[in-house]
Amino acid sequence: MDFLTGGVLCIGLLLILMAIGVQIGLTFLLGGIIVSVILLGFDSSITLLGQASYHSIASPTWASIPLFILMGAFASNGGLARCAYDGVYALSRRLPGSLLIATSLSCGVFGAVSGSSIATTAIFGKMALPEMNRLGYDKRLSAGCIASAGTFASMIPPSMMMIIYALFTQQSIGKLFAAGVVPGILTAGAYAILIIVMVKRRPHLAPNRKAEEEGAIAISRTREALRLWPVAVIATLVLGGMYSGWFTPTEAAAVGAVCTLGYGWLSRNFTSLGQVTGSMRESASVTAMLFLINIGALFYSRVLAVTRLPTELTMMLQTLDVPPIVILLGVLAIMFFLGMIMVPVGIYALTLPIVFPLLVSLGYDPVWFGVLALKMTEIGSITPPVGLNVFAMKGVIPPEMKISVEDIYRGCFPFILVEVCVLIVLIAFPQISLWLPNLLLG
Repeated sequence: MDFLTGGVLCIGLLLILMAIGVQIGLTFLLGGIIVSVILLGFDSSITLLGQASYHSIASPTWASIPLFILMGAFASNGGLARCAYDGVYALSRRLPGSLLIATSLSCGVFGAVSGSSIATTAIFGKMALPEMNRLGYDKRLSAGCIASAGTFASMIPPSMMMIIYALFTQQSIGKLFAAGVVPGILTAGAYAILIIVMVKRRPHLAPNRKAEEEGAIAISRTREALRLWPVAVIATLVLGGMYSGWFTPTEAAAVGAVCTLGYGWLSRNFTSLGQVTGSMRESASVTAMLFLINIGALFYSRVLAVTRLPTELTMMLQTLDVPPIVILLGVLAIMFFLGMIMVPVGIYALTLPIVFPLLVSLGYDPVWFGVLALKMTEIGSITPPVGLNVFAMKGVIPPEMKISVEDIYRGCFPFILVEVCVLIVLIAFPQISLWLPNLLLG
Protein backbone atom coordinates (compact mmCIF):
# COMPACT_ATOMS: atom_id res chain seq x y z
CA MET A 1 0.00 0.00 0.00
CA ASP A 2 1.37 3.43 -0.91
CA PHE A 3 1.53 6.15 1.72
CA LEU A 4 -1.22 8.41 0.33
CA THR A 5 -3.66 5.51 0.28
CA GLY A 6 -2.62 4.84 3.87
CA GLY A 7 -3.58 8.41 4.74
CA VAL A 8 -7.04 7.98 3.24
CA LEU A 9 -7.39 4.67 5.14
CA CYS A 10 -6.32 6.42 8.35
CA ILE A 11 -9.13 8.97 8.08
CA GLY A 12 -11.64 6.30 7.03
CA LEU A 13 -10.78 4.10 10.02
CA LEU A 14 -11.23 7.04 12.39
CA LEU A 15 -14.71 7.77 11.09
CA ILE A 16 -15.74 4.08 11.10
CA LEU A 17 -14.50 3.45 14.65
CA MET A 18 -16.30 6.58 15.89
CA ALA A 19 -19.49 5.52 14.09
CA ILE A 20 -19.56 2.16 15.90
CA GLY A 21 -19.11 3.84 19.27
CA VAL A 22 -15.46 3.19 20.18
CA GLN A 23 -14.14 5.58 22.86
CA ILE A 24 -12.49 8.56 21.17
CA GLY A 25 -9.00 8.08 22.67
CA LEU A 26 -8.96 4.42 21.65
CA THR A 27 -10.27 5.40 18.21
CA PHE A 28 -7.21 7.55 17.58
CA LEU A 29 -4.83 4.89 18.90
CA LEU A 30 -6.40 2.02 16.93
CA GLY A 31 -6.67 3.99 13.70
CA GLY A 32 -3.09 5.17 13.97
CA ILE A 33 -1.58 1.81 14.96
CA ILE A 34 -3.38 -0.16 12.22
CA VAL A 35 -2.22 2.18 9.45
CA SER A 36 1.32 2.53 10.82
CA VAL A 37 1.71 -1.27 11.08
CA ILE A 38 0.63 -1.61 7.44
CA LEU A 39 3.01 1.12 6.26
CA LEU A 40 5.99 0.83 8.63
CA GLY A 41 5.79 -2.60 10.25
CA PHE A 42 5.01 -3.58 13.82
CA ASP A 43 8.34 -2.68 15.47
CA SER A 44 8.49 0.78 13.88
CA SER A 45 4.87 1.41 14.79
CA ILE A 46 5.44 0.58 18.46
CA THR A 47 8.51 2.85 18.45
CA LEU A 48 6.49 5.68 16.92
CA LEU A 49 3.73 5.16 19.50
CA GLY A 50 6.25 5.21 22.35
CA GLN A 51 7.90 8.38 21.06
CA ALA A 52 4.53 10.09 20.52
CA SER A 53 3.32 9.06 23.99
CA TYR A 54 6.44 10.41 25.67
CA HIS A 55 7.08 13.55 23.66
CA SER A 56 3.38 14.44 23.61
CA ILE A 57 3.38 15.01 27.36
CA ALA A 58 7.06 15.54 28.18
CA SER A 59 6.64 19.32 27.88
CA PRO A 60 6.19 21.10 31.24
CA THR A 61 3.24 22.89 29.66
CA TRP A 62 1.22 19.67 29.92
CA ALA A 63 1.41 19.92 33.70
CA SER A 64 -0.84 22.98 33.52
CA ILE A 65 -3.77 20.86 32.25
CA PRO A 66 -4.32 18.71 35.37
CA LEU A 67 -3.68 21.75 37.58
CA PHE A 68 -6.28 23.84 35.75
CA ILE A 69 -8.67 20.87 35.96
CA LEU A 70 -8.00 20.68 39.71
CA MET A 71 -8.59 24.43 40.00
CA GLY A 72 -11.92 24.00 38.23
CA ALA A 73 -12.94 21.13 40.53
CA PHE A 74 -12.11 23.15 43.65
CA ALA A 75 -14.00 26.13 42.20
CA SER A 76 -17.03 23.96 41.36
CA ASN A 77 -17.22 22.34 44.79
CA GLY A 78 -15.96 25.32 46.76
CA GLY A 79 -18.84 27.73 46.18
CA LEU A 80 -17.32 30.01 43.53
CA ALA A 81 -20.07 29.21 41.01
CA ARG A 82 -22.69 30.38 43.53
CA CYS A 83 -20.68 33.57 44.20
CA ALA A 84 -20.53 34.34 40.48
CA TYR A 85 -24.23 33.63 40.00
CA ASP A 86 -25.50 35.65 42.96
CA GLY A 87 -23.20 38.58 42.23
CA VAL A 88 -24.10 38.89 38.55
CA TYR A 89 -27.81 38.36 39.27
CA ALA A 90 -27.75 41.27 41.73
CA LEU A 91 -26.35 43.52 39.00
CA SER A 92 -28.80 42.39 36.30
CA ARG A 93 -31.96 41.96 38.40
CA ARG A 94 -33.83 44.91 36.87
CA LEU A 95 -33.36 43.82 33.26
CA PRO A 96 -35.97 41.81 31.33
CA GLY A 97 -35.18 38.11 31.62
CA SER A 98 -32.69 38.89 34.37
CA LEU A 99 -32.13 35.28 35.46
CA LEU A 100 -31.29 34.27 31.90
CA ILE A 101 -28.88 37.20 31.59
CA ALA A 102 -27.38 36.46 35.00
CA THR A 103 -26.84 32.84 34.03
CA SER A 104 -25.16 33.78 30.74
CA LEU A 105 -22.82 36.32 32.32
CA SER A 106 -22.15 34.09 35.33
CA CYS A 107 -20.98 31.29 33.04
CA GLY A 108 -18.47 33.73 31.57
CA VAL A 109 -17.31 34.87 35.00
CA PHE A 110 -17.05 31.31 36.30
CA GLY A 111 -15.20 30.31 33.14
CA ALA A 112 -12.33 32.48 34.37
CA VAL A 113 -11.69 29.97 37.18
CA SER A 114 -13.07 26.82 35.60
CA GLY A 115 -11.83 26.27 32.05
CA SER A 116 -14.31 23.44 31.43
CA SER A 117 -17.34 23.97 29.22
CA ILE A 118 -19.13 20.77 30.27
CA ALA A 119 -18.51 21.36 33.98
CA THR A 120 -19.85 24.92 33.74
CA THR A 121 -22.98 23.69 31.97
CA ALA A 122 -23.62 20.96 34.55
CA ILE A 123 -23.06 23.26 37.55
CA PHE A 124 -25.33 26.06 36.34
CA GLY A 125 -27.87 23.51 35.14
CA LYS A 126 -28.18 22.25 38.72
CA MET A 127 -28.11 25.71 40.25
CA ALA A 128 -30.04 28.03 37.90
CA LEU A 129 -32.60 25.83 36.11
CA PRO A 130 -34.72 24.98 39.21
CA GLU A 131 -34.91 28.68 40.12
CA MET A 132 -35.93 29.65 36.58
CA ASN A 133 -38.56 26.92 36.58
CA ARG A 134 -39.92 28.11 39.95
CA LEU A 135 -40.28 31.67 38.68
CA GLY A 136 -42.03 30.63 35.46
CA TYR A 137 -39.33 30.98 32.81
CA ASP A 138 -39.81 29.06 29.56
CA LYS A 139 -38.20 25.66 30.16
CA ARG A 140 -36.89 25.20 26.64
CA LEU A 141 -35.24 28.63 26.52
CA SER A 142 -33.81 28.24 30.03
CA ALA A 143 -32.16 24.89 29.27
CA GLY A 144 -30.88 26.12 25.89
CA CYS A 145 -29.45 29.28 27.46
CA ILE A 146 -27.50 27.34 30.11
CA ALA A 147 -26.15 24.81 27.59
CA SER A 148 -25.09 27.59 25.21
CA ALA A 149 -23.60 29.89 27.86
CA GLY A 150 -21.54 26.98 29.21
CA THR A 151 -19.42 27.28 26.06
CA PHE A 152 -17.98 30.57 27.37
CA ALA A 153 -15.59 28.54 29.54
CA SER A 154 -13.97 27.28 26.33
CA MET A 155 -13.16 30.79 25.14
CA ILE A 156 -12.52 32.78 28.31
CA PRO A 157 -9.15 31.85 29.86
CA PRO A 158 -7.99 29.58 31.35
CA SER A 159 -9.36 27.32 28.60
CA MET A 160 -8.44 23.66 28.24
CA MET A 161 -9.08 23.77 24.50
CA MET A 162 -6.77 26.79 24.10
CA ILE A 163 -3.99 24.78 25.75
CA ILE A 164 -4.64 21.78 23.49
CA TYR A 165 -4.67 24.01 20.38
CA ALA A 166 -1.37 25.51 21.53
CA LEU A 167 0.17 22.05 21.93
CA PHE A 168 -0.98 20.99 18.45
CA THR A 169 0.31 24.16 16.78
CA GLN A 170 3.23 25.17 19.03
CA GLN A 171 1.72 28.58 19.76
CA SER A 172 2.02 30.69 22.91
CA ILE A 173 -0.55 29.72 25.55
CA GLY A 174 -0.39 33.23 27.00
CA LYS A 175 -1.22 34.83 23.65
CA LEU A 176 -4.07 32.42 23.03
CA PHE A 177 -5.49 33.06 26.51
CA ALA A 178 -5.35 36.83 25.90
CA ALA A 179 -6.90 36.45 22.45
CA GLY A 180 -9.98 34.77 23.94
CA VAL A 181 -10.85 37.52 26.42
CA VAL A 182 -12.47 40.13 24.13
CA PRO A 183 -14.32 37.58 21.93
CA GLY A 184 -15.62 35.91 25.11
CA ILE A 185 -16.90 39.21 26.51
CA LEU A 186 -18.36 40.12 23.10
CA THR A 187 -20.27 36.83 22.93
CA ALA A 188 -21.59 37.19 26.49
CA GLY A 189 -22.79 40.71 25.70
CA ALA A 190 -24.48 39.51 22.52
CA TYR A 191 -26.30 36.81 24.52
CA ALA A 192 -27.58 39.43 26.95
CA ILE A 193 -28.86 41.64 24.12
CA LEU A 194 -30.57 38.66 22.48
CA ILE A 195 -32.32 37.72 25.73
CA ILE A 196 -33.57 41.28 26.31
CA VAL A 197 -34.92 41.51 22.74
CA MET A 198 -36.58 38.07 22.92
CA VAL A 199 -38.24 38.74 26.28
CA LYS A 200 -39.51 42.17 25.20
CA ARG A 201 -41.00 40.73 22.01
CA ARG A 202 -42.38 37.58 23.69
CA PRO A 203 -43.06 38.43 27.36
CA HIS A 204 -44.33 34.92 28.14
CA LEU A 205 -40.74 33.61 27.92
CA ALA A 206 -39.89 35.19 31.30
CA PRO A 207 -41.86 36.53 34.29
CA ASN A 208 -42.31 40.24 34.71
CA ARG A 209 -39.80 42.05 36.84
CA LYS A 210 -42.23 42.65 39.71
CA ALA A 211 -42.92 38.93 40.13
CA GLU A 212 -39.22 38.22 39.89
CA GLU A 213 -38.37 40.79 42.53
CA GLU A 214 -40.97 39.24 44.85
CA GLY A 215 -39.39 35.83 44.34
CA ALA A 216 -35.89 37.15 44.96
CA ILE A 217 -34.28 37.28 48.37
CA ALA A 218 -34.46 40.75 49.86
CA ILE A 219 -30.77 41.58 50.03
CA SER A 220 -28.91 44.77 49.17
CA ARG A 221 -27.84 44.72 45.51
CA THR A 222 -24.46 46.16 46.39
CA ARG A 223 -23.83 43.62 49.14
CA GLU A 224 -24.86 40.77 46.84
CA ALA A 225 -22.71 42.07 43.96
CA LEU A 226 -19.69 42.15 46.25
CA ARG A 227 -19.87 38.35 46.39
CA LEU A 228 -18.00 38.42 43.07
CA TRP A 229 -14.78 39.43 44.82
CA PRO A 230 -13.23 35.95 45.24
CA VAL A 231 -13.75 35.13 41.54
CA ALA A 232 -12.27 38.48 40.53
CA VAL A 233 -9.27 38.10 42.86
CA ILE A 234 -8.43 34.55 41.76
CA ALA A 235 -8.86 35.33 38.04
CA THR A 236 -6.72 38.47 38.37
CA LEU A 237 -4.03 36.59 40.29
CA VAL A 238 -3.87 33.73 37.77
CA LEU A 239 -4.10 35.72 34.55
CA GLY A 240 -2.35 38.84 35.80
CA GLY A 241 0.52 36.80 37.20
CA MET A 242 0.91 35.01 33.88
CA TYR A 243 0.84 38.12 31.70
CA SER A 244 3.12 40.08 34.02
CA GLY A 245 5.74 37.34 33.79
CA TRP A 246 5.53 36.34 37.46
CA PHE A 247 4.15 32.88 36.64
CA THR A 248 4.45 30.40 33.84
CA PRO A 249 1.10 28.85 32.77
CA THR A 250 1.84 25.82 34.98
CA GLU A 251 2.71 27.99 38.00
CA ALA A 252 -0.39 30.13 37.41
CA ALA A 253 -2.54 26.97 37.39
CA ALA A 254 -0.95 25.79 40.65
CA VAL A 255 -1.54 29.17 42.30
CA GLY A 256 -5.16 29.15 41.11
CA ALA A 257 -5.71 25.63 42.48
CA VAL A 258 -4.30 26.59 45.89
CA CYS A 259 -6.37 29.80 46.01
CA THR A 260 -9.64 28.08 45.09
CA LEU A 261 -8.94 25.39 47.69
CA GLY A 262 -8.17 28.06 50.30
CA TYR A 263 -11.37 29.96 49.54
CA GLY A 264 -13.48 26.81 49.71
CA TRP A 265 -11.95 25.91 53.08
CA LEU A 266 -12.25 29.40 54.61
CA SER A 267 -15.84 29.81 53.37
CA ARG A 268 -16.68 26.41 54.89
CA ASN A 269 -17.82 24.96 51.57
CA PHE A 270 -15.13 22.37 52.25
CA THR A 271 -15.82 21.06 55.73
CA SER A 272 -13.90 17.80 55.62
CA LEU A 273 -10.79 16.33 54.08
CA GLY A 274 -12.99 13.85 52.22
CA GLN A 275 -14.52 16.67 50.15
CA VAL A 276 -11.05 17.85 49.13
CA THR A 277 -9.87 14.38 48.19
CA GLY A 278 -13.15 13.86 46.33
CA SER A 279 -12.36 16.90 44.15
CA MET A 280 -8.86 15.53 43.61
CA ARG A 281 -10.21 12.13 42.56
CA GLU A 282 -12.62 13.84 40.18
CA SER A 283 -9.74 15.82 38.67
CA ALA A 284 -7.57 12.71 38.33
CA SER A 285 -10.35 10.89 36.47
CA VAL A 286 -10.90 13.78 34.06
CA THR A 287 -7.14 14.19 33.56
CA ALA A 288 -6.65 10.50 32.75
CA MET A 289 -9.46 10.60 30.19
CA LEU A 290 -8.18 13.82 28.62
CA PHE A 291 -4.57 12.63 28.48
CA LEU A 292 -5.61 9.39 26.76
CA ILE A 293 -7.51 11.41 24.16
CA ASN A 294 -4.67 13.88 23.67
CA ILE A 295 -1.94 11.22 23.38
CA GLY A 296 -4.09 9.26 20.93
CA ALA A 297 -4.84 12.40 18.92
CA LEU A 298 -1.20 13.47 18.72
CA PHE A 299 -0.09 9.95 17.78
CA TYR A 300 -2.78 9.89 15.10
CA SER A 301 -1.55 13.26 13.80
CA ARG A 302 2.00 11.89 13.52
CA VAL A 303 0.84 8.83 11.60
CA LEU A 304 -1.19 11.08 9.31
CA ALA A 305 1.91 13.23 8.76
CA VAL A 306 3.96 10.11 7.86
CA THR A 307 1.49 9.33 5.07
CA ARG A 308 2.16 12.80 3.56
CA LEU A 309 -1.56 13.23 2.97
CA PRO A 310 -1.65 16.57 4.84
CA THR A 311 1.30 17.87 2.81
CA GLU A 312 -0.23 16.80 -0.50
CA LEU A 313 -3.60 18.31 0.36
CA THR A 314 -1.93 21.54 1.46
CA MET A 315 0.00 21.82 -1.81
CA MET A 316 -3.13 21.07 -3.81
CA LEU A 317 -5.16 23.71 -1.99
CA GLN A 318 -2.38 26.27 -2.41
CA THR A 319 -2.60 25.88 -6.18
CA LEU A 320 -6.32 26.65 -6.27
CA ASP A 321 -7.04 29.94 -8.04
CA VAL A 322 -9.35 31.31 -5.35
CA PRO A 323 -9.01 34.14 -2.82
CA PRO A 324 -7.55 33.10 0.56
CA ILE A 325 -10.82 33.98 2.30
CA VAL A 326 -12.60 31.25 0.32
CA ILE A 327 -10.16 28.64 1.63
CA LEU A 328 -10.57 29.97 5.20
CA LEU A 329 -14.36 29.80 4.97
CA GLY A 330 -14.12 26.28 3.53
CA VAL A 331 -11.95 25.19 6.46
CA LEU A 332 -14.39 26.69 8.97
CA ALA A 333 -17.32 24.99 7.21
CA ILE A 334 -15.54 21.63 7.50
CA MET A 335 -14.87 22.25 11.21
CA PHE A 336 -18.52 23.20 11.69
CA PHE A 337 -19.79 19.93 10.22
CA LEU A 338 -17.17 17.89 12.09
CA GLY A 339 -18.34 19.62 15.28
CA MET A 340 -21.71 17.95 14.83
CA ILE A 341 -20.22 14.45 15.10
CA MET A 342 -16.85 14.74 16.89
CA VAL A 343 -15.36 16.03 20.13
CA PRO A 344 -13.12 19.13 19.79
CA VAL A 345 -9.83 17.25 20.30
CA GLY A 346 -10.78 14.92 17.46
CA ILE A 347 -11.52 17.88 15.19
CA TYR A 348 -8.13 19.39 15.94
CA ALA A 349 -6.31 16.09 15.35
CA LEU A 350 -8.06 15.55 12.03
CA THR A 351 -7.87 19.07 10.61
CA LEU A 352 -4.94 21.00 12.08
CA PRO A 353 -2.15 18.89 10.51
CA ILE A 354 -3.70 19.68 7.12
CA VAL A 355 -5.14 23.19 7.39
CA PHE A 356 -2.83 24.93 9.87
CA PRO A 357 0.30 25.05 7.60
CA LEU A 358 -1.91 26.06 4.69
CA LEU A 359 -3.57 28.97 6.51
CA VAL A 360 -0.26 30.21 7.92
CA SER A 361 1.26 30.10 4.40
CA LEU A 362 -1.69 32.20 3.18
CA GLY A 363 -0.78 34.88 5.71
CA TYR A 364 -3.40 34.28 8.40
CA ASP A 365 -2.38 34.82 12.00
CA PRO A 366 -2.21 31.47 13.89
CA VAL A 367 -3.47 33.02 17.15
CA TRP A 368 -6.44 34.60 15.38
CA PHE A 369 -7.25 31.30 13.68
CA GLY A 370 -7.08 29.63 17.10
CA VAL A 371 -9.93 31.88 18.27
CA LEU A 372 -11.96 31.01 15.15
CA ALA A 373 -11.28 27.29 15.61
CA LEU A 374 -12.39 27.51 19.23
CA LYS A 375 -15.52 29.38 18.22
CA MET A 376 -16.34 26.54 15.81
CA THR A 377 -15.97 23.98 18.60
CA GLU A 378 -18.24 26.14 20.79
CA ILE A 379 -20.92 26.06 18.10
CA GLY A 380 -20.39 22.33 17.60
CA SER A 381 -20.97 21.63 21.29
CA ILE A 382 -24.59 22.85 21.04
CA THR A 383 -25.52 21.54 17.58
CA PRO A 384 -27.03 18.09 16.90
CA PRO A 385 -26.44 15.20 16.82
CA VAL A 386 -23.42 15.22 19.20
CA GLY A 387 -23.71 18.44 21.18
CA LEU A 388 -21.69 17.65 24.30
CA ASN A 389 -23.04 20.59 26.29
CA VAL A 390 -26.60 19.61 25.40
CA PHE A 391 -26.08 16.10 26.74
CA ALA A 392 -24.37 17.49 29.86
CA MET A 393 -27.41 19.72 30.37
CA LYS A 394 -29.82 16.84 29.86
CA GLY A 395 -27.92 14.80 32.44
CA VAL A 396 -28.64 17.28 35.28
CA ILE A 397 -32.29 18.05 34.49
CA PRO A 398 -34.70 16.42 36.99
CA PRO A 399 -37.01 13.90 35.26
CA GLU A 400 -40.10 15.68 36.57
CA MET A 401 -39.29 18.76 34.46
CA LYS A 402 -39.85 16.70 31.27
CA ILE A 403 -37.35 18.52 29.07
CA SER A 404 -36.13 16.38 26.15
CA VAL A 405 -32.84 16.64 24.26
CA GLU A 406 -34.83 17.99 21.29
CA ASP A 407 -36.24 20.76 23.53
CA ILE A 408 -32.72 21.76 24.58
CA TYR A 409 -31.55 21.90 20.96
CA ARG A 410 -34.52 24.11 20.09
CA GLY A 411 -33.69 26.36 23.03
CA CYS A 412 -30.08 26.61 21.79
CA PHE A 413 -31.07 27.67 18.27
CA PRO A 414 -31.30 31.47 18.87
CA PHE A 415 -27.92 31.38 20.61
CA ILE A 416 -26.37 29.44 17.71
CA LEU A 417 -27.45 32.29 15.41
CA VAL A 418 -25.77 34.75 17.78
CA GLU A 419 -22.59 32.64 17.77
CA VAL A 420 -22.54 32.70 13.97
CA CYS A 421 -22.97 36.50 13.97
CA VAL A 422 -20.08 36.88 16.43
CA LEU A 423 -17.97 34.54 14.26
CA ILE A 424 -18.61 36.76 11.23
CA VAL A 425 -17.53 39.83 13.20
CA LEU A 426 -14.33 38.06 14.37
CA ILE A 427 -13.51 37.09 10.77
CA ALA A 428 -14.15 40.59 9.46
CA PHE A 429 -12.18 42.33 12.23
CA PRO A 430 -9.17 40.21 13.33
CA GLN A 431 -7.95 42.94 15.68
CA ILE A 432 -10.83 42.15 18.04
CA SER A 433 -8.93 38.95 18.86
CA LEU A 434 -5.37 40.22 18.38
CA TRP A 435 -5.51 43.58 20.13
CA LEU A 436 -5.10 42.30 23.69
CA PRO A 437 -2.36 39.69 23.04
CA ASN A 438 -0.40 42.26 21.04
CA LEU A 439 -0.83 44.80 23.83
CA LEU A 440 0.24 42.43 26.60
CA LEU A 441 2.82 40.23 24.88
CA GLY A 442 3.87 42.04 21.71
